[in-house]
Amino acid sequence: MQNKKIILSDGAGGKSTHNLIKNIFLKKLGNPMLNRLDDSAYLPLPTSNFRLCFTTDSYVVKPIFFPGGDIGKLSVCGTINDLAVMGAKPLYISLAFILEDGFEIEKLEKIVSSIAATSKKAGVKIVCGDTKVVEKDACDEIFINTSGIGIVNDKLNISGHNARPGDIAIISGTIADHGIAVLNARQELGLTGNLESDVSPLNNLVEKMLEAGEIRVMRDPTRGGLATTLNEIAEQSNVGIEIEEQKIPIKKSVKIACDMLGLDPLYIANEGKLIAVVKEKDAQKILSAMRKHSLGKNSEIIGKIISKPKGVYLKTKIGGNRILQMLDSDQLPRIC
Repeated sequence: MQNKKIILSDGAGGKSTHNLIKNIFLKKLGNPMLNRLDDSAYLPLPTSNFRLCFTTDSYVVKPIFFPGGDIGKLSVCGTINDLAVMGAKPLYISLAFILEDGFEIEKLEKIVSSIAATSKKAGVKIVCGDTKVVEKDACDEIFINTSGIGIVNDKLNISGHNARPGDIAIISGTIADHGIAVLNARQELGLTGNLESDVSPLNNLVEKMLEAGEIRVMRDPTRGGLATTLNEIAEQSNVGIEIEEQKIPIKKSVKIACDMLGLDPLYIANEGKLIAVVKEKDAQKILSAMRKHSLGKNSEIIGKIISKPKGVYLKTKIGGNRILQMLDSDQLPRIC
């Protein structure tokens, strides 16, 4: 049953979010492009060998500065990555700020500088924007909305609907880095070790992957983490996904932090990682290409696509099997 009021779990990327999308947004705004629920929308062009790819997102992370990044870098990378995992070359980004009365100019300058550096590194241009200022306490310092446009070759078809039994699942690196880094900074937990966000633009890595072989599905496992993203793919493609716990890369410091806090790293957000589902014959070539890139050096084959049972299943380190459901409630709100 849909809640009568918005709650934090509605923005967590799990079941509540999916119910909100289905019962309100798709019900009122649904069309063939939006209904696919991919990370970006393919937009056909009348006379061209390319299609447009379009995406939009909003960023409300707390705190706005965290180890490894800030809300500005996060907003640009998030938009670039949603385009990149559709096989698109990101070109243009819009940028809209909602600022709280009293927000420090020095902080804003630092965030805008971060946006400029990140977009330049990724080779995309900020082409339009907007700024609104609201009363004190009407928002939490600063919120950012972005939209992005890229182009994708007409011959390319990457979608959550394309996974097939026998395909191989690859993760581009260690999981849960972003969520734990943000939580540690937000709550001032004082946890030590290599706890930095992985926030990064993935478009260059994706280009190398596309050169190496055929990719059926790509997703960036942000809110809801690896487990929720795999469930989305399994549901869209009507398949099962079997992954091996011992193959999933995770930093020792992040694993220790998760154990201490009672959190499951499989459900914690990432902002510089991707999941790829590829043809079995191309898996090793694509994995090799990923490992040669700085953002894919810790890539691993973590599992395979099966015909049934449907859903996502984890082969545990001790030899058991665990059903991985979609995120049901919010582990970490305000993570992006």
